[in-house]
Amino acid sequence: METKGKQIALFFGSFNPIHVGHLIIGNYIANQAFIDECWFVVSPQNPFKTKSSLLKDYHRLAMVNEAIEDNTKLKSCDIEFNLPKPSYTIDSLTFLKEKYPNYHFSIVMGEDNLKSFHKWKNYEIILRDYQVVVYPRIYEGSNNKANQEVITHKNVRILEDIPVMSISASFIRNSIKENKSIKYLVTEPVRKYIDQMNFYK
Repeated sequence: METKGKQIALFFGSFNPIHVGHLIIGNYIANQAFIDECWFVVSPQNPFKTKSSLLKDYHRLAMVNEAIEDNTKLKSCDIEFNLPKPSYTIDSLTFLKEKYPNYHFSIVMGEDNLKSFHKWKNYEIILRDYQVVVYPRIYEGSNNKANQEVITHKNVRILEDIPVMSISASFIRNSIKENKSIKYLVTEPVRKYIDQMNFYK
């Protein structure tokens, strides 16, 4: 029987593929006192990204499951697979709240997403009803200030001391195309899955 009142952090992403940077963030957040579990929500289509480079949904979900199989505080979530596309966070949150009425959901995002958060569908409702957990992001231009309305909101929690790594899924995909090793960038089960399926070549 499910425990009532769980605090769930939702980490949305394409995870194409999931890598150690994702796992470090997810594990760190899942071990915060205010969170019980972190769910990796595999998105079939990001409204701000083209779909052409994505592996099929079930392959990316399978890699998430391979990556987190030994961690009980990390879960995979495929609810967006059956929602209208493109996927919008507010729609996913509404669906999850209806499905798990006793759970309390937060969303996880990189600090770079704060700058464009005001463009998200119904972002005011997300800020009003859900906690937003923000992790630092190493990327070019990361010193640009986020929207002050968002960054100073009472439901925005910025984690300052979280370990982050400058790893991207596109770097991993390009490395595979160039026949370079991705050892240590992804977990070994994920590396084997990619190799066996001959992905990203």
